[in-house]
Amino acid sequence: MTGVASSRIQLRHLICFVTVAQERNLGRAAQRLHLTQPAVTKTLNELEQLAGMRLVERGRHGARLTPAGEYFLGRASAAVDAMTAAAQALVAPGAPSAPIRVGALPTVASVLLPKAISQLHETYPDLGVHVVTGVNDALLEGIRVGELDLVVGRMTDPDVLQGLEFELLYTESLAIVVRPEHPLTTCAEPLSMPRVLEYPVVVATAGTVPRRHTEVLLRRHGLTLPSGCVETLDVSVARTLARRTDSVWFTPERVPQTDLDDGTLVRLPQSAPGTAEPVGLFRRASEPAVGVETLAGILRRLAAG
Repeated sequence: MTGVASSRIQLRHLICFVTVAQERNLGRAAQRLHLTQPAVTKTLNELEQLAGMRLVERGRHGARLTPAGEYFLGRASAAVDAMTAAAQALVAPGAPSAPIRVGALPTVASVLLPKAISQLHETYPDLGVHVVTGVNDALLEGIRVGELDLVVGRMTDPDVLQGLEFELLYTESLAIVVRPEHPLTTCAEPLSMPRVLEYPVVVATAGTVPRRHTEVLLRRHGLTLPSGCVETLDVSVARTLARRTDSVWFTPERVPQTDLDDGTLVRLPQSAPGTAEPVGLFRRASEPAVGVETLAGILRRLAAG
């Protein structure tokens, strides 16, 4: 993108592009922006002409970002977030004062939230954050009745989402992790699922998405969960068992990423096809407070890598 072209890109272009990227549908984006669909299309066309490349593929089944659009989204979102915060500061000077009430699944809370809260406090050091963990249905009910401002959770049935907005952050599949010295890491023969189940198993509690995916994965191998499993949504309990014993931990793949990075846990070479699950932000379909929007923007950027 040339300097001349980039200098002609306006905030309205970025807001339109980010909204379309979030909604994945021109009609819904138009409603959210209080514009007509042709106006949204015209604004996108102007942006793409200025950029000199296609950013959004439009079709009968919605709008999909091109690779260039995916790359541009993080930068555009950051610009919109910064402008929103600046405009809010002009209307109501000073940092937001009310604590942000964030709900998160236990298997999600440790993935992005700590770094996101740290970055939020770089901008608003005095802004309180109240984090609540729980199962998906309870968290969504909390945001629906106004007890929570933002939820980081897993996609659910459309009927449950009435009055809520969902924005995809990432998808993740199951992983099976153990300590580096685990006997399964030195098997000479190809690793089989029956061999994995010879050791103590740590799984999510019944009724959760990770637990259902674990059971589906085992059924594909003609197996069921063995007796004596440890069932927990407490990541610290599962992590400690996997680190200090011969337990095998069935977990969404992003949860143990810090442990994998520092080598305290390793991932077994067992594929888990069909277990991918979307994780994203849930908000009420209303104008969010500046602190909530800032935190959402940080989470969006962290998820994009």
